[in-house]
This record gives sequence, C-alpha cells and structure tokens, in this order.
Amino acid sequence: MAAKKQVTELIALQCSECKRRNYTTSKNRRNIQEKLEFKKYCPHERKHTLHKETKIK
Repeated sequence: MAAKKQVTELIALQCSECKRRNYTTSKNRRNIQEKLEFKKYCPHERKHTLHKETKIK
C-alpha cells in the first residue's frame, strides 16, 4: 500500500542568487498552496536575498 500524504511537508529554501539551499522549514499544504518566498540572510553571499521554496531531495 502507498503511504498516506502528510498535511505538513518539509521544504528547503533556495537562494535566488547563489542557488544554494540554506534553510529548511515546514508548511501546511491545506492552508498555503502557493510557493513560499522569504527575504533571508545568505551566508555565502553575505547579504539578505530572496529565498524560494524547493523540494528536499
């Protein structure tokens, strides 16, 4: 049998400039359908950049 999908899923936040996955978080798929975007600090660029949601491999 296939496993039941969870309501909350783990996601990674990828920097839009250096393309590295710097942060992980979870989101509730019932409440938020669109992809998340946050301005967060990128330690590789050493500045605040836009981080977008990607899947964890």
